Amino acid sequence: MNYQITIKRIDTVNEIEGYWTTQDYIALCERFNFPDAATAEPENLPELLQMAISDYEPHEAAAIVLDYKLGAELSQGQIEQIAHNMLIDKVCEEYPEIQMQGRLFHANQLLFKAYNGKFPNAKASIVHFSMAPTQGEAKELTAENVLKLLNKGLSDRNLIKRLFEDQMTQNIPFPNAAAIIWELRTTDAVNFSLITSENWINNEDVILSEFESVLEQIEQED
Repeated sequence: MNYQITIKRIDTVNEIEGYWTTQDYIALCERFNFPDAATAEPENLPELLQMAISDYEPHEAAAIVLDYKLGAELSQGQIEQIAHNMLIDKVCEEYPEIQMQGRLFHANQLLFKAYNGKFPNAKASIVHFSMAPTQGEAKELTAENVLKLLNKGLSDRNLIKRLFEDQMTQNIPFPNAAAIIWELRTTDAVNFSLITSENWINNEDVILSEFESVLEQIEQED
C-alpha cells in the first residue's frame, strides 16, 4: 500500500513528561528510606525523591533505581556494573539489549536531574509525523510499519538504517522496531508521534519532510 508521509517536526527533550507515575515515586522513595511518601501530596513527590536520592552516593542511587526498573532482568552484578558506567557514559544509548535502552534513559535522566549533572545528559526525540494511505482508509500501523515507511526520509547516516539496513528496506520482520520506538501515539491512525532516543532519530537525520513510501506485506520467517 502506498502512503504519503509528512515529517512535521522533531522535538528534542531531556525527559518524557508523565513517564514516572505517582506509584513509581512512592515506591522509589521507600527504597531510598523515605517511608512517608504515600502521605505526601503527589505534586511534591518528584522533589521529595530528589532529596532522598541526594543522601546516597551517585553509583549507589543508580543501583537502586536500576534494580527498581530492571531488577527482574539483570543480575546484581550487572546492575552494579551499569550503575558505575552510567557516571561515565550514556549507557542508555550503548547498551546492547535494545529493549532496555528506553528504561535506562528514564533512569539516567532521573539521576541526572537529582545530581545536577553528575550523570551524562542523554536526550530523547519526539517525532511528529503523518502517514496517510494514498487510497483507502487508514489502518493501524505498528512500530515496524512506521520505521519501514520512514526509511526514505532518513539520511543514510541514520543509525537505524546503518544497523538494520535489511529490516528497513526489505519486507522481512523487524522485531527490534518495538524496542527502538519507546512509544507510538495516534488518535486517528494518520497523525502520529513517536518517542525514541536522539541517538536513533534526530533532526539531522531527516533529509525529506514529505515523500511517498510503500508498505509491503511482511513475510514471516519460518
